[in-house]
Amino acid sequence: MIQHVYERSNECPELDEVYVATDDSRIYRCVEQFGGHAIMTREVHQSGTDRIAEAVEKLNLDHRDIVVNIQGDQPIFEPSILTHLIGALTEDESIPMSTLSYRITDDRELNDVNHVKVVVDNNGYALYFSRLPVPFSRDKESMAMHYKHLGFYAYREEFLSTFTKLPFGSLEGAEKLEQLRVLEHGYKIRNQKKQNL
Repeated sequence: MIQHVYERSNECPELDEVYVATDDSRIYRCVEQFGGHAIMTREVHQSGTDRIAEAVEKLNLDHRDIVVNIQGDQPIFEPSILTHLIGALTEDESIPMSTLSYRITDDRELNDVNHVKVVVDNNGYALYFSRLPVPFSRDKESMAMHYKHLGFYAYREEFLSTFTKLPFGSLEGAEKLEQLRVLEHGYKIRNQKKQNL
């Protein structure tokens, strides 16, 4: 699966380099065996973003670089969605972070706490992420309002460093969603809507 995600990611023309950040020597060796790039990180990280930040520090990236976080267990995606994700930051330098979502059309996803939902404002910025169906549809007629959050993030390198230094948030603790830390501390996340993966 890691190899598949790695190879799909490399098909995105906007990505200069792809690395697997891991604390597991088995994964590290696997990546090396198929000819990929891997970085060993410490085991102490609370989140994937913290692990990415350590890897970025080891790579000594420029503060203007854009870092993309692709979950290793997300094998089915079109590389073009990464272009869409990165585009939010290249088109507007004031945006520190972006993510992706798509419209929910299946009630099972809507009511499954393992599928994270996102609510956005009129300008495309995330208002809230939740494991429960948000917004609550009192009339049960507005499935079109519900969007599933996808585990892809793009950050400006300088914001990634800021993010990992922010204090742990109470909403983050309740929902177990690290992106809520960003919103709790007043930063914006641009949500790019897609039709599908």
